[in-house]
Amino acid sequence: MKTAITELFGIKHPIIQGGMHYVGLAEMASAVSNAGGLGIITALTLGTPEKLADEIARCKDMTDKPFGVNLTFLPTVNAPDYPGLVKAIIDGGVKAVETAGNNPAQVMPYFKDAGVKVIHKCTAVRHALKAQSIGCDAVSVDGFECGGHPGEDDVPNFILLPRAADELEIPFVSSGGMADGRSLVASLAMGAAGMNMGTRFIATKEAPVHDNVKAAIVAASELDTRLVMRPLRNTERVMTNDAVEDLLRIEKEKGDDLKFEDIIEQVAGVYPRIMTEGDMDAGAWSCGMVAGLINDIPTCQELVDRIMAQAEEIITKRMGAMLAG
Repeated sequence: MKTAITELFGIKHPIIQGGMHYVGLAEMASAVSNAGGLGIITALTLGTPEKLADEIARCKDMTDKPFGVNLTFLPTVNAPDYPGLVKAIIDGGVKAVETAGNNPAQVMPYFKDAGVKVIHKCTAVRHALKAQSIGCDAVSVDGFECGGHPGEDDVPNFILLPRAADELEIPFVSSGGMADGRSLVASLAMGAAGMNMGTRFIATKEAPVHDNVKAAIVAASELDTRLVMRPLRNTERVMTNDAVEDLLRIEKEKGDDLKFEDIIEQVAGVYPRIMTEGDMDAGAWSCGMVAGLINDIPTCQELVDRIMAQAEEIITKRMGAMLAG
């Protein structure tokens, strides 16, 4: 399938694996890229420029296909070494970067000079337009369904994607609720040039996470995620567990007096315990409503092939038959 996104990133299929904390390592990124999509290494999981450079090199040993790096800009006092991470990306020869979080304007000149294509994650059309104005090559439009941070507008993809298509000149991909060929065809119909999947790629054989995490996603329904940190205007969609339900209880009790420190035990530093050790009640971890559509743990190649075959069948047969009729 040829779209503006496959052309932009030099990939076979218009499928991107989103950056995910403690998931976006070389094993994940290379498997997605080898399957014809665009795999993504998550820079902040590695933490330092040296470790990111090593992970990029490791990924290059595992695939000769294009892959990217996610670089999330956090509103924090103790910021990561962003200049060093940018340099590691450029020196590593990576030609695709997924930016997220705060405005990436300060790093755009460096990426532009190095010929790196930038796709920025957005949860609102106004943010997508800003990304376009600062020179981003594409955007990932995240609907309210998505795992992680859906923003504060609560607009689902059935509205958000057509709105983005009406306003944007650069290509965009859908994100949030994406799982299969139906997701891809629907996204294309609403103006996207591809789709970004996060939660769906965690439930694959190559995902470098504990089997408990994959089993939890397969067992979950679309009703098993929760929105946390809403009172702090830092909303995150996470998989429910005992720690998350305790977090929600604290939020309710504290009301307007809630501070981040009140819930730090449930949200800070829990990813290694969950993703690596499989402690599923350690705290809050990002998961999309799309878990309700995930029923197996295929290889990335099997998943991508299945998605593309289903999409082709829908477009050429099901929809074609409607037009013929």
